[in-house]
Amino acid sequence: MRLFPRLRFRTKLNLGIGSILVAMALLLLPLIGTMSARSLVEESKKRGSALVESLAIRAVDPMLARDFLRLKNMVDEQSSVEDVAYAFVQDKTGHVMVHTFQKGFPVDLLVVNQDVADETVHIQLLADGSRRIYDFAVPVLVSDGHLGTVRIGLSQARIQQAVQHQITLMAGLFAGALILATSIGTIFARRVTARLGRLRTHAEEMLTGNLDTLSGPTSGVHCWEKQNCKITQCPAYGEVRRRCWYIAGTMCPDCNNEGNFQCRLESCRKCSVYRENAGDEIQDLAETFDVMALTLKTHIDELCDAERNLRDQQRLMRTILDVTPDRVSLIGPTMRYQGCNKSFAESVGMSLAEVEGKTDFDLFEEAEAEERHLAARDILESGARLDTQVKVQGADGDRWYHVVCIPVLNDEGRIDGLLRTDRDITDIKSYENQLIQAQKIESLGLLAGGVAHEINTPLGIILGYAQLLQEDVESGSQIHQDLAIIEKQTQVCKKIVADLLGFSRQSESAKREMCFNNSVMEAISLVRHTLELDKVSILTQLDDRFPIIYGDPEKLKQVWINLLTNARDAMSGKGGTILIRTRLDAPMGIVSLWVADNGSGIGEDVLKKIFDPFFSTKAVDKGTGLGLSVSFGIIKDHDGMIRAISPVPEDFGFPAVQGGQGGVGTVFEVNLPLDHQMGEGQESEKE
Repeated sequence: MRLFPRLRFRTKLNLGIGSILVAMALLLLPLIGTMSARSLVEESKKRGSALVESLAIRAVDPMLARDFLRLKNMVDEQSSVEDVAYAFVQDKTGHVMVHTFQKGFPVDLLVVNQDVADETVHIQLLADGSRRIYDFAVPVLVSDGHLGTVRIGLSQARIQQAVQHQITLMAGLFAGALILATSIGTIFARRVTARLGRLRTHAEEMLTGNLDTLSGPTSGVHCWEKQNCKITQCPAYGEVRRRCWYIAGTMCPDCNNEGNFQCRLESCRKCSVYRENAGDEIQDLAETFDVMALTLKTHIDELCDAERNLRDQQRLMRTILDVTPDRVSLIGPTMRYQGCNKSFAESVGMSLAEVEGKTDFDLFEEAEAEERHLAARDILESGARLDTQVKVQGADGDRWYHVVCIPVLNDEGRIDGLLRTDRDITDIKSYENQLIQAQKIESLGLLAGGVAHEINTPLGIILGYAQLLQEDVESGSQIHQDLAIIEKQTQVCKKIVADLLGFSRQSESAKREMCFNNSVMEAISLVRHTLELDKVSILTQLDDRFPIIYGDPEKLKQVWINLLTNARDAMSGKGGTILIRTRLDAPMGIVSLWVADNGSGIGEDVLKKIFDPFFSTKAVDKGTGLGLSVSFGIIKDHDGMIRAISPVPEDFGFPAVQGGQGGVGTVFEVNLPLDHQMGEGQESEKE
């Protein structure tokens, strides 16, 4: 049983060809008779059809002229033809006009093969004892209609004799063909096995990793040469290693690039390039091997490129994470760290690899670890974002961090971890404290200036009277000495008052050309973080024409910060929205700023006093009432105008107010002139 599988393919092929030929000789010889008979029958049918049609055409004139003698001669001519058993002509009523029967016309022929209404030849096989006759009937037609029918009968005996002769001849041919096929099969098998051997060698080369070899030369004319194609962007243009029908996305108008490979191949079978270059199955297999090798090489190159790009992306991401001073960490659903950046690893005194798999209790002190652990667990359970500020005690003192912790979702939308960022905002906190302190000092200076102005006048009177009284008393007396003491202490008080006035005196304006929008955006950037912590969002609608004015950027920035801070305070810590809008009115020569909020609003009786010094609706420890007064003075110094409107008008376009959220709100409007020459002139008048 193992002998046949161990035979060489060439031997198997020779045995197969011989077996097939023997089997064909045994099986096909009986079929030869049938096939030959069918062929001869068909040939006889064609011959009979030609005879009956010819007779029908020639019988038209005699039938119209009722020339029975001529018609009889035509019919007799047919009977002299070999294999013609009979011939006769019927009129349109079915009566026989002429026939070739010697012993009388058989009436049985009148009831068979009668359906001849159309112009085609009708054939019917009739049995006459041991004989078989094919009856051919065709109508005789003229333009006026149907004249009659012509019928001819052909005998089947001659066909059977030809079949027997052909079977004998085929038996001899099969014997000779067996010998010839064996010889040719040997040559064919040698060529086929040689090509298969090359395929095996090519497959072995592929197994060793050599994907650049070809199983055979890609000969033939290429598609762009055959079609004289100039579409250089077509993927098949210039390709010599693959046939065009193996390439997807070709731009040939005759190609069907839709569907799978089989659908595209069906459309290519009609192409002249395919018909000229396509080969047998072995060539297709060899070309498929070449395409597979090239595709594998392309995929491997793409994978290498993807791996290289992935490494580059990882390196870039790692560089970005390591460069940022923020402490970034990724926590898994089991509350263990899955990764971090260099800043976080350095803060806990470990390497990046050592941090992975650790918990908060492995990296931080117990109190801080407990706080981080509870915050992370709450986010994993609720899915809510954490955005807060925390103060951490360290070896170098207390540090403030802005903590943002967000859940990481997987493809199914479930929380798969947490991404936490700790940003050191100690310096920002310091700047905020300095800003608050500066505002307090400014308020204190204004307060001191107001008090100093009030005290300065009575002090001058006291000093003057003390000096006059010294002239009226004796020098060296006790009264004179007492008056000298009063004068001295009064001078001390005047110096203190002068120092207070110097402290409260505002610096001279450093006016210059400036961008109005830039001044507003700088103020927003200073307070945005503080406002966001109080859940206050800032919306901006700035004029994109970038209006240029003549003013003091620092003092105007102080005004904008004061307006934003007051808007935040009007929301009572409940959060809300602040809308800042600027607009340039070139014809009027002014630029306007609106600061609107959706806070509690300002009463009508209070609106009249908000710019008065020391007037405030806030608690005693929350404000001095000098902020809007100072802002009013700065705007006035810039020849501008400031006013407040509450509630916010309905046509102002403030979404939060129109949507019914928050309070009635307040809007502050500031108008400043664009003409800096006006400002310079007024500045000169003040000097």
